Amino acid sequence: MTVKLFADSACDLPSEFYEQTNIELLPLKVHIDGQDYEDLVTIEPKMVFDKIRQGHMPKTSQVSPEHFLKKFTELAINKDTGIYIAFSSQLSGTYQTAVMIHDQVKEEYPNLDLTIIDSKCASLGYGLIVKHAAEKLQQGGSKEDILDTIHHYTEHMEHLFTVEDLEYLAKGGRVSKASAFLGGLLNIKPLLHVEDGKLVPIEKLRGKKKLLKRILDLMEERGSTLSNQVIAISHGDDIELAEEMKRLIEEKFSPKEVYINIIGCAVGSHTGTGTLAVFFLN
Repeated sequence: MTVKLFADSACDLPSEFYEQTNIELLPLKVHIDGQDYEDLVTIEPKMVFDKIRQGHMPKTSQVSPEHFLKKFTELAINKDTGIYIAFSSQLSGTYQTAVMIHDQVKEEYPNLDLTIIDSKCASLGYGLIVKHAAEKLQQGGSKEDILDTIHHYTEHMEHLFTVEDLEYLAKGGRVSKASAFLGGLLNIKPLLHVEDGKLVPIEKLRGKKKLLKRILDLMEERGSTLSNQVIAISHGDDIELAEEMKRLIEEKFSPKEVYINIIGCAVGSHTGTGTLAVFFLN
């Protein structure tokens, strides 16, 4: 019996990852200038960030029910076993829709063997979970082994991130409007984390140096044996800032690896340009 892994595009892994690992990509939708796109399939992150710089405000929607229906039905017909690791249910309706379609397919195909997990994570925090699950699958792990790996990483994943302006997140309903504040003119940057799948502001800091140092301090406070971890950094089309963060992390913690990737279309539509995020285990 084949184990199939599903992940949606909010995990911010590049398209080649899916090709190399045979993980099934479930794309979220991005809407710009009256056009609908499938994240990572018909649109790339750079285009989204360029549009944001031009003053456009992209909108997003979850993976379509039709797409879930097609993929989950194929899984049942092929009598494979499946695991879908989903974007945080607090940030998207994708998880709930997947559960609804799972139940619908199960009525017609009672043999459907599919476990859906709410990662309660976003961007490369979610992506690290998918990467480790894919490694376990490639090592020949059973469904139970893979699920154990997923649960371990979902329970211990830390997110620390900053955005240019919380207004993006507030407009998309990802943080409360009361939490949003304008600090760009004063070079004030918000620092946030994820708590039980929700985005929560921690504090605001003035200046990039203070911000990066504070991220390092929080990593030291919260992290567990960082020298033995793969740490991930995602960025809103600012590779220089991501590389600077990587250098500081390597100097301070000497981790096994620091993995960098641009934030994907769906997540980037809500965070805007200049976002920096760091992910590690507590």
